[in-house]
Amino acid sequence: MFRNRLSIASAAALLAASAFSVPAHAQGEPLRLGFLTIKSGALAAGGKQMEDGLKLFLKERNYQIAGRKVELFTADTGGQPAITKTKAQELVEKDKVHVIIGPLAAFEALAVDDYIRKAQVPVISPSAAAEDLTQRKPNPWFVRAVGTSAQPNHPLGEYAAKDLKYKRIAIIADDFAFGHEIAAGFQRTFEENGGKVVQKLWSPLNVADYGSYISQINPKVDAVFAAFAGGNGVKFLKQYNEYGMKGKIPVLGAMTTVDEGVLKMMGDEALNVVSSGWYTAGIQNANNRKFVEAMQREYKEDPGYYSIGAYGAALMLEQAVKSLNGKVEDKEALMAALRKVDLTADPRGHIKLDNLGNPLMDVYIRKVERKDGKLVNSVVKTYPAVSQFWKYEQKDFLASPVYSRDYPPAKNLEK
Repeated sequence: MFRNRLSIASAAALLAASAFSVPAHAQGEPLRLGFLTIKSGALAAGGKQMEDGLKLFLKERNYQIAGRKVELFTADTGGQPAITKTKAQELVEKDKVHVIIGPLAAFEALAVDDYIRKAQVPVISPSAAAEDLTQRKPNPWFVRAVGTSAQPNHPLGEYAAKDLKYKRIAIIADDFAFGHEIAAGFQRTFEENGGKVVQKLWSPLNVADYGSYISQINPKVDAVFAAFAGGNGVKFLKQYNEYGMKGKIPVLGAMTTVDEGVLKMMGDEALNVVSSGWYTAGIQNANNRKFVEAMQREYKEDPGYYSIGAYGAALMLEQAVKSLNGKVEDKEALMAALRKVDLTADPRGHIKLDNLGNPLMDVYIRKVERKDGKLVNSVVKTYPAVSQFWKYEQKDFLASPVYSRDYPPAKNLEK
């Protein structure tokens, strides 16, 4: 009798112990998702669009991924590198997030690079395009849902020289890492295809007036390549028109210069601007039509660079988490799964990462047109499955310095 009671008690103890050994996710603990965005300053519009894209994804899934509830922790970096690092630390050490989507800007990603490596927290970039994080100094805890800064501008440089037959171009760009890398990628392929960049103008990110820069533009160029982020494209094109330059010298733009997120704030001054990017709301596939309709329904606007970046980052996370049956507590396994992501349901089309964690994506040459009373980026040419290394051998590309304000050197500048 005593022995039976003892065995029953032992069984009960074993049962109790086993209850405590059940993985946390099986007991309903949420997946804690950190989100680094910008809510103030020159890049705030992009931050709002990123948040819209991410929240749309979560709403569509009732805030659940792979059977686990998602708890979202949003941090405003203010677009300041030091604050970005502090906010990333809070997400990891205070909120105990399993993964981070963010930050927005290239200089923010560079600011948190060392901390991410030390904390060993998986990070999916929805926007920050800093070249070297997936090139010469790859971060093992970092993957990108978008291209590098230069990735969509390699095709545009070639297109400007070969298809548009431009010979001489002036560049004006935001004077920070994103602008430097965009301009460098464009310059490299434009000049390799017979063109010359004869002028470079660098404007501060928070510049109030572009008048002094516009007045400096060489009147003998075939076109101006404008590389801006946030709302700076709106200000530049408006003032370019006011100074009587529209119709005299055509404008080429980086993806973000006339992104859908800011195009809604522009008028006829944006018409005919040719740009390149790995997304436009006008992409004709079923997944994109569904995405555009959802964004229009929820937020009354077309999606663009930032919203698809965050939505695409969440799609990557979803596929990785599903492949692990929701077990995000194993950080190494989650990071490995993120690097193996192969998406066919992304609104942009097929998204697959290279060996350094950067996606190969179609790049679209786009032209601003007015359709049904609304400005849109219409696709005029598609470059399929573009790599961050363009047409160069990876080894050769990485043997050169990272793109910067001074590389590649501008050998054709005129005073």
